[in-house]
Order: sequence, then structure tokens, then C-alpha cells
Amino acid sequence: MQEIVDEIARLLDASVTIEDRSFQLLAYGAQSGDIDAVRQESILRRRASDEVRAHFEAYGIATSTVPVRIPGLPGMLDRVCVPLRHGGVTYGYLWLLDSGALTDARLAAVAPLVERAAAVLAREARTGRPRLWDFFSTDPATRAAAALQVTGPVAAIAVRTVPDRAAGAMWRLPRGVLAEPGDGPELLTAVLAPAWQAGAVAATLQSAYGTAAGVGGTREDPGDAWESWGEAVLALRIAEHVRGAGPVASWADLGVYRFLARLPRSEIAELAVESASLGGLAGTVEAYLDRAGQVQETAAALGVHRQTLYYRLGRAGQLTGLDLADGRDRLLLHLSLKAAALIAEPGRHAPSRRPS
Repeated sequence: MQEIVDEIARLLDASVTIEDRSFQLLAYGAQSGDIDAVRQESILRRRASDEVRAHFEAYGIATSTVPVRIPGLPGMLDRVCVPLRHGGVTYGYLWLLDSGALTDARLAAVAPLVERAAAVLAREARTGRPRLWDFFSTDPATRAAAALQVTGPVAAIAVRTVPDRAAGAMWRLPRGVLAEPGDGPELLTAVLAPAWQAGAVAATLQSAYGTAAGVGGTREDPGDAWESWGEAVLALRIAEHVRGAGPVASWADLGVYRFLARLPRSEIAELAVESASLGGLAGTVEAYLDRAGQVQETAAALGVHRQTLYYRLGRAGQLTGLDLADGRDRLLLHLSLKAAALIAEPGRHAPSRRPS
């Protein structure tokens, strides 16, 4: 549908949108010339208002078999509505802003593209649009029924979205990228992109929504994209909780968090208990363990004297009952600190790295 819009816009040098028969925005082309409030609102909100819909329907667009010219009003430019009809049924509308250059002859030149758009809408109305959420299902039958035709390698992306914010973001994604908002309580948007584009697509959506995003691992076979989706959701969770991992976290770069995130929350919480007594010393101990016990490097990073660091580490041993000179105790404490980040309140991330 986007390809059809872009081609019509190129041939007519006009601003183009396609909406279904409920005035839900399906695709739009680059702006050409002036823009009015109706087009702007349609793109931003992805549908026309009830008032605009009633105004346009009063011109008989729902039953017309030919393009309908609609004169402008204050705040609304002249436009042409081309009903997208197939088999005698109107499935949607092609809208063109008209500066006076859209003659009947020029409109007739794009008739094959209009027929193609109408046929696409008719087919989708009969069969239902494939659901990306179904394609990411853990159930093989549900995935098969989604019937998405995708070429690998691909990677899934999970984006935390915000209602009524950056609604047009998905319409600016590159061709070949599939995206579908979720309607559940977590407000996730599911995305499937060619693997080489996944990082850039995730960054674009994260920036638009201002939240966080996770990128799953690459799958050569698109049929395995559901596995990448599971990784993307976990990567999103890590991006939201772990300092330095977000706002866009890639599964391939998450190290030990890839294993911790797969654990049940109860087991993560149990592991986090081992470091809970550290309180304000958690940042110091984690900085020390992150640097493989290098005292001089850790002291420099924290901006403290080495003796101060030794004192804090000794105090940490007393509080936890663990010996930081013992490799097994160090490993347990290190994993505990990473686990604590995963169950912390989103946005607080890992323990502070400032001197404690």
C-alpha cells in the first residue's frame, strides 16, 4: 500500500493519503506543497475526526463510482477523493490535496494504481490482515495461521509505547519493516525488521516514544522470529532496569543478563537477597567487581583513596558475610547485584556508581 501511495504521489506531484472506509489512516506520501489541518490531524492521529468524516460523506463518497472533488473551507484545502471500489464495494478512500492541477486526464492516468489499492483492501477485508503478534506466538499453529511472507535474516524489536504519543512514528519506518501496536496492559509495539536495519529501527521508535526498546537476536529463518521476539522482550526489560544497558538494548550485547533475565522472578529475587544488606555500598562493590577486583582502577573510577575503598570492601564483607577474596563468594555477590537491578523499579536501574 505504501508503494502505491508513493507512486501516485510521484506521478501526480500531489500529497496523497489512503484511508479505509472507517477513515483509519493506512498509508501516506511525502508532503507536496501546502498542508492543511485535516491532513495533519489525519497523519498524527491516524484517523479523521467524526466531524471531518461527516463533512466528506455528505458529498456522497461512500457510493460514488468516480472521483469526488471537495471544495475547501477555512483551514481545509481543496481535495479530490477517489473511492477505492472493488466488486461494487467501497473499501477505502484515496485522498489528494488539489492545487488545481489534478485534471480528469491526470487522475485517469493513475487509475491502474487506484484499482490495485482497491484490490488490496478487498483482499484484506476478506482474509483479515496477518497479525504480527500471531507470528510471534509460541504456538506453532497460531504462527502458521498468521501467514506472513517474510525474507530472512530478521530480528524482532519490542518497544514500550505511550498512548497518544508519536502516533505517526510507525508510518515513517522503512519498507520491509512490519510493526503492530499491542492492546494489552504493557503497551508494547511488536516490530519485525531485516536484521541489518534492526538497530536503526529500534533507535527511531525509541526516540519517537521516549521510552525504551529491546532488539532480539538475528534469525536466518523468519519462522524462528518468535524466538527473537522473546529475546527482544527480555532485552527491553533489561534496558528499562539496568543502567547503561538502555535506552535501546540489543540481546547480543547483554552478557550475563541474557541468562539472569530468563530466570523466574522469584529466583531472581532470591539471588538479589544476597546483596540486599549492602545498602549504599552496593555501587562501590559492583564497581569493584565489574573491574575484576582491580583496586587502583576502581578507586580512580569512584574518585576515592585506595584506603577508603579497602575500608568499604571490608565493611561489605561484614554486612553480607561473604569473603571478597574468595572467587565463589565474589561470583555470588556479583550475580546478586546484577539480579537486584532486574527487579528494581524501572528507571532506577542498577545501584549508583557514585561513592558510597
